[in-house]
Parts: sequence; structure tokens; C-alpha cells
Amino acid sequence: MTVGADLFTLAEKLNLKNFTESIDLNTKLVYIPDVNRPALQLNGFYEHFEANRVQIIGMVEHAYLEQIDEEERYKQYDKLLSYPIPAVIFCRGFEPEEHFLKTAEQNGVPVLGTDRNTSEFEAELISTLSLELAPTTGLHGVLVDVYGEGLLITGESGIGKSEAALELIRRGHRLVADDTVEIKRTSQNTLLGCAPMTTKHLIELRGIGIIDVKSLFGVECVKDVQRIDLVIKLEEWKKGTEYDRLGLQEEYMDILDVPVVCHSLPIRPGRNLAVICETAAVNHRQKKMGYNAAEELYRRVQENIKNHTGE
Repeated sequence: MTVGADLFTLAEKLNLKNFTESIDLNTKLVYIPDVNRPALQLNGFYEHFEANRVQIIGMVEHAYLEQIDEEERYKQYDKLLSYPIPAVIFCRGFEPEEHFLKTAEQNGVPVLGTDRNTSEFEAELISTLSLELAPTTGLHGVLVDVYGEGLLITGESGIGKSEAALELIRRGHRLVADDTVEIKRTSQNTLLGCAPMTTKHLIELRGIGIIDVKSLFGVECVKDVQRIDLVIKLEEWKKGTEYDRLGLQEEYMDILDVPVVCHSLPIRPGRNLAVICETAAVNHRQKKMGYNAAEELYRRVQENIKNHTGE
């Protein structure tokens, strides 16, 4: 099922003026994260017209409409607004004519306005729509910003995810979400995580209860949104199980069809989870910068073997 972004929320976020107050913006949805400037349509060319996009009237469209006669202008208004357009937005403080508003209301097309520059507003509108319409999922886990890397800690309930996050917070890192992480795919390879409003800035610690991280540790210890760069999967240590000790081959976790590097971390008494998570984050960052310690070790071993063989 396709979920749309409601126009009322968009209008509030972008501070838009509503010229058609008789139309309830809560009932109007936008499904396409892109926009169209109908310069060609106002000139009568409707082949390949993207009527399902938000239409933006800027300087070019407004200047063209001002130079044509009233009869032709009204004809173009009637034609344009006969399509099931999600909304028409006037930029640069331009205001629609009475005939435009009347026709729009008759056809149920919302008309909005902004004082902002057309190009600047268009870019922000596309960005906002892309975020609102992004594929979304929820995962059980903890998301922490560690040295700028988004670390998603997963594992079975009670294994110590929240405790690890709390220790990371005490070490100067920032909490994004605990228990449930809402994840959006904002581009082909980008995942953004945040907390549901009900649990924002809160952590549940068994035996203690709910604590407010923002109140206890300060605003510098929380963050609203974070890109997910790495997954740490906590699991019980099982004797006899082989665990990766070199890291030559990356493992991945699929989230919304985006592969994210995933490390399985066996838990046993005495292991400092916070230090290990910090190290994993820094090591991942180092790999993105082009240096892989495991590959360097392999190179040294191969070179050593070659030298001994040569002797």
C-alpha cells in the first residue's frame, strides 16, 4: 500500500500560506517526491504532463501569464486545473488571480503560496517530500552516534543493548533511539534512524526503569536523527562456535534493501561492550577512508612468507 504525505503537514513544515481555505488540506495527499513547473502546460503543451506532482509557479510562469490576454489566460487556468493535481504553489510572493482560485476550488485543487525564491523552495520541497515518502520500517535495537558513525546495536531482549548504550553516553557519545528504531531509506544507499516520539531521549534499564537521557546527561548527549553506518549484533557466547577473528570478509544485514555492514559480537562476562563498540565504529570509519587493518595483516603475512621462501 502506497502511503502519501498529507498536505497539511507539508504546509506547516514549509510555512506555506493557504489560498484555498475551503479545501481541507488534511484530506489531500502527495505521493510523488518530485515537482513540476508547468511553463509548457500554460502554453498549451500537455504531452508527458506529470499531473500527479506538485506544480510550482515561479518567475517564468508568472511573467508568461502576465503577458497573455485575459481570455487566453483563463483558458489555460481551466485546462491546467482540470487535471487531478495534488497542489499548486506560488513562489516569490506571487498571488493567484480570483479566477484561478475559483477554478481551483471547484476542482478541489489546493493553492498555496510562499515568499521564498523558486529554486531554493523547490529544492527544500523535494527534500521534504523525499523524507516524508521514504520507505520506512522499525527495528528492535538501540541507535547511538559514536564518533559520527551511526551504530545500530541489535540482539535479543535483555542481552544488554541499553546498558551498552548508557555506557557509550557516559563516554561522551549520543543516544538517538532505544528499544525501537524507526528507519527510513532516503536514497538508494542511505538509511536514517530516529526514535518514536513516545520514547524519544528515553532509555529502559531493567531493575531501574525509565531514565531521561536528555535530563540526566544534557542535550549534548542526544541526537534526533542519525545515518545508520554499522550494525553490532549482540549474541550469547556459545562454546565451540567459530567467530570471525580477522574480519577479512564483511558480513551484511539487509535493511530496506540496503546492505549494512554487520558484526556479530559474542557476549561473555568481562567484555567491555562500550569500548568494543567504540573500536568497531572507529575501525569502520577507517575502512571507509581506505585503510583495512585485516588486509594489512594479510599483506604482511604474505610478504613474510615470500621473503622466507625466497631465502
